[in-house]
Amino acid sequence: MPKKSVREMTKRERIRHSLSSRIFRFVLLGSVLLGIVCLLIGLSLYTVAVARQDISTAFNLSRNASAVLSKAANTEPLSRDVMNRYRALSESERADPSSESYKAHFADLTKREDYKMILSVLSDYRQSSDVYDIYLAMYDIDTDAMVYIADPDSNNPYEPGAWESVRHEGIKKFLEWDGTGMLYDIGKPEKYGWMCTSGVPVRSRSGEVTGFILADVTLNNVVSGMWSFVLQYFVALLLVIALFGFLLLRYMKKTVVKPIDDITAASRNYSADKKAGVQNTAHFTNLDIRTGDEIENLALTVKEMEGNLQDYEKNLTSITAEKQRIHTELTLANKIQADMLPNIFPAFPDRDEFDIYASMIPAKEVGGDFYDFFFIDRDHLALVIADVSGKGIPAAMFMVMAKGIIETQCMSGSTPAQILTEVNRLICAKNREKMFVTVWLGIVDLRSGELIAANAGHEYPILKNPDSNFEVLKDKHGFVIGGFERIRYKDYTIRMQPGSKLFVYTDGVAEATDADEKMFGLERTVAALNKAKDKSPQIILETVDADVREFVGDAEQFDDLTMMCFAYYGAPAVKELTVPARIDRQPQVTAFVEAELNAMDCSCSGRSQINIAIDELFGNIASYAYPDSEGNATVRVKTDRQKTEITVTLIDSGIPFDPLQAQEPDITLPTHQRKVGGLGIHMVKNSMDAVDYEYKDGQNVLTIRKKL
Repeated sequence: MPKKSVREMTKRERIRHSLSSRIFRFVLLGSVLLGIVCLLIGLSLYTVAVARQDISTAFNLSRNASAVLSKAANTEPLSRDVMNRYRALSESERADPSSESYKAHFADLTKREDYKMILSVLSDYRQSSDVYDIYLAMYDIDTDAMVYIADPDSNNPYEPGAWESVRHEGIKKFLEWDGTGMLYDIGKPEKYGWMCTSGVPVRSRSGEVTGFILADVTLNNVVSGMWSFVLQYFVALLLVIALFGFLLLRYMKKTVVKPIDDITAASRNYSADKKAGVQNTAHFTNLDIRTGDEIENLALTVKEMEGNLQDYEKNLTSITAEKQRIHTELTLANKIQADMLPNIFPAFPDRDEFDIYASMIPAKEVGGDFYDFFFIDRDHLALVIADVSGKGIPAAMFMVMAKGIIETQCMSGSTPAQILTEVNRLICAKNREKMFVTVWLGIVDLRSGELIAANAGHEYPILKNPDSNFEVLKDKHGFVIGGFERIRYKDYTIRMQPGSKLFVYTDGVAEATDADEKMFGLERTVAALNKAKDKSPQIILETVDADVREFVGDAEQFDDLTMMCFAYYGAPAVKELTVPARIDRQPQVTAFVEAELNAMDCSCSGRSQINIAIDELFGNIASYAYPDSEGNATVRVKTDRQKTEITVTLIDSGIPFDPLQAQEPDITLPTHQRKVGGLGIHMVKNSMDAVDYEYKDGQNVLTIRKKL
């Protein structure tokens, strides 16, 4: 992420992003939110109070009317007649309550005296109150209808039997009322708008509900009053917000914004002076901020900081120079240490009997681990891996001394145990700091594969035999080098067969630790080795290193990580046959080569290609190498079972001739149009993996190589 640079804000940016504008927006937003919350609370209280007053008026009116009506007239007969006639009608007959046919079923009821008496009482109550309507009705829960029994409304009267659809929940509320509280239901019929229906039941002598005295109160005045309240409140809120925001903004500018701007300007000038190389500054010292709060405390703190930084810069300059010198020396020491260890691979490209690869990753700039491998003579290779106690420069210096002594003693011709015994004696003689080193030393005879080794307190080696997995070899352990002067070490022997591999390492591998302080362990090490057991030593070490790094993750490397892998292939088999360069000896040459192919279990196709090549090349020698005399031809066969590869070299002392320079035949032409010659060597070049020619010491040397 790119680092932002400090710069002066533009006028537009100050308007949008300055602290003053943010404070104003915060005050504005906070005031608006607070006003909205207060509005919602006030509106709720207002609405509930007004609505409750209207509901109470309607309910009390219904209750009073019910009491008077119960004394003036008996409503039960009329109510029962209306409901019985209503329920006796079919659904189709009830479909249109405004039709004349429907009204005819109830027309005679309006002439009854009890109807007139009920209508008179209800009419008196309607005229003496502010309710929208007061009437006698009954609910039918089966049809979700309210059936009118007596309605005194002169403008829009409902005759007995008239009905309206009502919510099922509203009907249940009235029919199941337990007599506590006020009985009402609020709805919004399309015809009337917001309306509250309140009432009390009329019961028979047996307690059965035969009707309800209901009073309707319109709530439209509540809604209109609510909007008026919102408008007045909103206007007042805007005025309060404007005044409060203006006063608060002035106060915040004086006590917050201006002091911060002064500190910012002092910081900018301080930074500019430092870039210009001005050492002694007094930008923060000249600040005069007296707010009596954290900002004043901040100003006092930066004043003190300015003085401390000037002292710190003087000390930092000298410390930085010293650290840079130490870092440079450590970097150089790391390079010197790395150069002391064999680090060019392949280490011995001219030797086919073995392959070797090693690596060392120090935990610090320099480490105490080391490995080494070198020839004692042509047939004996020394393998060394060691781990010095401690880390850093002391361990690295001790490592240099130990490595040199071990290498010198290996040239004495002694066994590994004798070498380590003498190394221990020499180190103990001058080891005042009581440091020590663990060492594993092996000397391998490359002719036989016999490896004689000794272990001075080092980790167990891990061995893989041909056609098997890597397994830990729990060898004989001696004490560490540098511990006691009179320690004697013991040799042991490992029989390395062609295909065997040996892995040696320091404890930094098995003891590599992740963030949860779990160790990689020997079991995971062996598993990582077996993942690449058939690969080259380099691939094997890279696999182990990758598994260790994946296991450790982001945890810090605690110890040096050093590994070495040695693969023994054995000396490639070389056989040679010399015969007179005559065509009649061609079967003998072919049989000689084929015997080696059979020993390697060569496939039929590979055997056929090599036989054709031998026949062609030996035939050319017999036919053209000695045109005026007789001579010999030598066939040398080199087989490498580890690489499953065969190399055949044909040597003659005839006239110099490089068949690889012959013109390629045009195989696209018909047979009768092609030139004679060149087709055989063309087939050889295309069937072999490599074909080489050289004229050396008066001899033609032609080599073919084939991967079987």
